[in-house]
Amino acid sequence: MALNGKTDHEKLASLCAKTYKEQAVWFLTAFWNDFQGEAENVWGFVKKCAQLDLQKRDEGNALDEAFAHKFLETIGETKTVLALREELRKTGAIGTTERPKVVPLTHYLLNRYGVNWHTLVNTQGDNSAELIKAQKLLDEVSAAFAESDKQAAAARLAEAPFKAAQEEVEAAYADVKSQEDARSKKIEELEKKSQEGGPVQQNKAKAELAQVKAEDPLPLRKAKITLEAALKKAEKARAPFEAATRVAEEALEASRKKLEEAEAYLHEVKSKPGSPLGTFWWMERELQEKRAYLPTSKGGIGKKLNIE
Repeated sequence: MALNGKTDHEKLASLCAKTYKEQAVWFLTAFWNDFQGEAENVWGFVKKCAQLDLQKRDEGNALDEAFAHKFLETIGETKTVLALREELRKTGAIGTTERPKVVPLTHYLLNRYGVNWHTLVNTQGDNSAELIKAQKLLDEVSAAFAESDKQAAAARLAEAPFKAAQEEVEAAYADVKSQEDARSKKIEELEKKSQEGGPVQQNKAKAELAQVKAEDPLPLRKAKITLEAALKKAEKARAPFEAATRVAEEALEASRKKLEEAEAYLHEVKSKPGSPLGTFWWMERELQEKRAYLPTSKGGIGKKLNIE
């Protein structure tokens, strides 16, 4: 699969019109033997470009000059956009009369690594059956994780009323205990009074004690009614929460299986002679980032990767 265009300049324009990721993958595939050690840096460049591209994000291909300067500054590059373009003019990648208004990622990669742009644009892309299948598996992984995120969000939504109901139960239990403690204290006080003072005071205390023991006081009866209602409400909220949680766990497990299937296939095909190693590295790196979304108990790597 070749780039569109009859001349190398047309092919370069075709490459620069691709997304940041596609430009990076094309570059790594073309110069893998020379720059495989730079793959992680190139990955970071793509993430940073997408972050700075406020309009197109991942679907963008070039930064305007203001954000291109920001990009260069962020990655510690001392060259200016003007200096970068002058270098490219010397190689013929940019014509002497051209005045581009944006900076594609490819322009920076050509400048940073000093490679021959003619070689880059005349590299043949790969559309082998193995690569097509690998991309299909990667797309399935992305879809599975998207579904997992969706179900996890639904579970969190179902958790809110259940959690609120549980808090009501805890508050009701606390109120019942408080009222029961107050009743026990009242009984203790009356039992003491029933044995002290004169006969009139003792009989009065005994009568009141018998009344307190005969039935719960109104505040305690109300607290028990509130507790019973809270328990019913919590039980009603439990079923949809547990069902949503179960669906979310199943979706997460399906994501894990899809991820492992894709990882195994890439491990198998990348060892074949002539494989586009830059492309396969990128796919593996995307799968690695997906693995960060799994809990460590399911093979996750602990946290989502963050590109500053």
